Amino acid sequence: MKESFPRSEEQPVPEGGLAAETPVISAPRLTGKGLLRAFVALRHRNYRLFWSGQVVSLMGTYMQTIGQAWLVLELTHSGWQLGLVGALQFLPVLLFSLFGGIFADRWPKRRILLVTQLAAMAQAFLLWVLVASGTVQLWHLYVLALLLGLTNSMYLPAIRAFVIEMVGREDLPNASALNFSFSTLARIVGPGIAGIIIAVSSVTMLFLLNALSFLPVIVALALIKTRELHAQTDRHPDALAWQETWKSLREGLGYVWKTSELLVVIVAVGLVLLFGSNFSVLLPLFATDVLHVGASGFGFLSAALSVGALFSTLWLAWSNEQPTIRHVLLGMLIFGVLEVVFAVSRIYPLSLLLIAG
Repeated sequence: MKESFPRSEEQPVPEGGLAAETPVISAPRLTGKGLLRAFVALRHRNYRLFWSGQVVSLMGTYMQTIGQAWLVLELTHSGWQLGLVGALQFLPVLLFSLFGGIFADRWPKRRILLVTQLAAMAQAFLLWVLVASGTVQLWHLYVLALLLGLTNSMYLPAIRAFVIEMVGREDLPNASALNFSFSTLARIVGPGIAGIIIAVSSVTMLFLLNALSFLPVIVALALIKTRELHAQTDRHPDALAWQETWKSLREGLGYVWKTSELLVVIVAVGLVLLFGSNFSVLLPLFATDVLHVGASGFGFLSAALSVGALFSTLWLAWSNEQPTIRHVLLGMLIFGVLEVVFAVSRIYPLSLLLIAG
């Protein structure tokens, strides 16, 4: 997945790379002391506006994730089918995010985000109609999961690059940590509410709430002031631009291959994402067949997964420091050990603590 790395202001922008930064009237410098240091990126109006809507949308997204997994379990009670639906949703992100990142460099990122959010809202409404009418079938979930994955392969690279445009490079480390904090907060609240709704009602309401949750972020994107963005691009992919794009892609892959630090991080993170982090796909089976806590327990297990991450990312936002390879590798090692212990746990409170860890 494409990530954006800060560069010095003295370095020229490579041809075919990110557009040059456009001078803007910057907000008064807010350094912050103590806890306020964790929120300095919020001094940017566009950033505050966008993420106020994004948090609501993410809560709906994680609610649908819980509802979709529970629906697959109700239809099939098969761990294989749970894994297949999850794979169809995330495989396009794995395969096409690199190209989505290049496309995000060629088109205005705000426009990409608007289009992808509208497409995701339409898919959510369609899923709600199928479930509410009682006509939903397993193959519907396959197709909609694949379409959502394709949408996210464009959305995820664009939103990462758009953060730079909203806050500038000086506040980028703080904004990146806050982004993850906001996302983690949504992952705590969304699944918890989803589990309770399933327990007292059904999954149908979850899909409707998710469809409606896209409205705040779409409105926020429409209200963003483009003249206050720190970088803008109006390039469109013509024949010459696509040639430059493929050249940039080859150069980027070559740079990663020759830069051992980047290669180590990409390989390590890729292995953890491939073999480790996807255990959440099987949480419905853990909740029902192993821990015997039902839908509400499944929701709280999913929420607990993000509790520890929220505290750690708030600390990262407060410190406003770049991570090191040693920290990344150590975190992955601890993650693996805790996951192994969770796999053999049969005690619900202990499982909650292990997931939070």
